[in-house]
Amino acid sequence: MPVRICILETDILVPELAELYEGYGAMFIRLFAQVPEPVECTVFNVVEGDYPSDDMQFDAYLVTGSKADSFADDPWILRLKTYVQERYARGDKLLGICFGHQLLALALGGIAERAKTGWGLGVQRFEVAQGFSWQNPPLQEVTLIVSHQDQVTALPPTAQCLAYSRYCPNAAFVVGDQVLCFQGHPEFVADYANRLLIRRQSAFSAEQYETAVASLEQPHQGELIAQWMVNFAAEPRKH
Repeated sequence: MPVRICILETDILVPELAELYEGYGAMFIRLFAQVPEPVECTVFNVVEGDYPSDDMQFDAYLVTGSKADSFADDPWILRLKTYVQERYARGDKLLGICFGHQLLALALGGIAERAKTGWGLGVQRFEVAQGFSWQNPPLQEVTLIVSHQDQVTALPPTAQCLAYSRYCPNAAFVVGDQVLCFQGHPEFVADYANRLLIRRQSAFSAEQYETAVASLEQPHQGELIAQWMVNFAAEPRKH
């Protein structure tokens, strides 16, 4: 049986990026195709109001990244927040990346806001806390592509910090065997991240921009984090 993941896509790419990369749902489909286990992804663009029907069954629900702020009050964001709260109450497994990481933190009682440390850009390294069976292969540290100016500044009451750095203390968190979230982007490839940097260049200092672009030459471990997410989704819940 494949691991079934419902991808709740929270952005619509600008045409020149969509032409090359389609969208974040498609990026995750390509990412999960690289793990050994079969993964079946179904994408719903929640910005457009698209959600799965109640009779559809999934092993996990993944909330993607977005250019939107997780703490904004756009109707589609408020609806998504309510939706993931309902899914959590039902006992469903939830995965979050960047915007999704922040939105799930907010939905479960944490805080996400504009980061005082400014933008996180390029390939960044994080220390990883150990202790979970799904962390296979095990990692003491992980490198991921990041692109964000918001952060989770307070974890939900029941969450444990999973990965951290000086500039991003809550870079990943886990809530029992039900929620797993990462600020970084395992689905990004260097070319896409570079195109984002070029589009947003005016928001950065010259040094920030040059450092971020240079960092994209480094390897990153998105595939390993994808494996963790699949392992997490596949493990039976301990009720």
